[in-house]
Amino acid sequence: MTDEDLDRIARGYREFVAEAQPTSPLYAELAGHVAGSERVLRFLAGLPVGKRQPNLLLAALQFLDGAPADGAELERRITEDGDRVRATVLARATQTNEPARCGALLPVLARLAGPLTLIEVGASAGLCLYPDRYGYDYDGVQVGPTDSLRIRVETSGGVPVPSAVPEVAARIGIDLNPLDPTDPGDRDWLRALVWPGPVAEERLARLDTAAEVAAREPATLLAGDLVDRLPDALDLAAPGSTVVVMHTAVLPYVPGDVRARFAEAVAGLPVRWLAQEPPGAVPGTGERPADGWGKEFVVSLDRRPLARSAPHGGRLDWLDGDPR
Repeated sequence: MTDEDLDRIARGYREFVAEAQPTSPLYAELAGHVAGSERVLRFLAGLPVGKRQPNLLLAALQFLDGAPADGAELERRITEDGDRVRATVLARATQTNEPARCGALLPVLARLAGPLTLIEVGASAGLCLYPDRYGYDYDGVQVGPTDSLRIRVETSGGVPVPSAVPEVAARIGIDLNPLDPTDPGDRDWLRALVWPGPVAEERLARLDTAAEVAAREPATLLAGDLVDRLPDALDLAAPGSTVVVMHTAVLPYVPGDVRARFAEAVAGLPVRWLAQEPPGAVPGTGERPADGWGKEFVVSLDRRPLARSAPHGGRLDWLDGDPR
């Protein structure tokens, strides 16, 4: 372990401060404390490189005993209960499932020729595989079921709001460690991944409702690498359907070489590629911001940027073009 290692980890936590501040001032405060704490930085440096990110550490703390009230409590818990925190971080992964992101995907999905087979990589519990089972409110325009989860979206730029939800014939997810929406422990972990803050209560209620939808109509979830399991997922596609490989907020957690292999693999398949990721994560969607992964996502179809969206849903700014 070198000072350079500690500086690199601290830099990542300082970048996270700006990302978290608008929706979770507490997490911004905690990340700032970590960035200045040699003790916590050394704890993180003792973890595998892929297990050091702020989202995972803070979720593990919240999962075990609730979010720390301040930096001093975080430091104390790392000092006194580090073994349990370490075990949780090693056993778990950042697998946020935010069904509100379907509000950004629906205008694209509804314009594709149906029925659809949805293949979500980095699916977690698969809650974004049910865009046809949720209801939507686009600036007062109602779409979809009225007796289910309601997803509200503020729009600009002429979003092509659909008149109906698409027909989905098959739902398939791929994840290194798929979560079961019927399992209490997995549900608790999904809840722990929601950042505490002004919108946390709304997000948790949305998560619980979406998990009930998924539990009633289980998707097919495949465990494994997003590149290796793609052929298996394709074998499960509904005959005669349009196959859509989709993902939201997944690629920043994937090593760069694997991202490149994934992009090459999808480009060679007879599928549509729908992504909601930070700029630059998908080839052709801009450059990665200097301050980490930025504060907004790009919605793209087959590498063509169509819109910008809020990371956790709720806002969709259309750029240009017909999503077909």
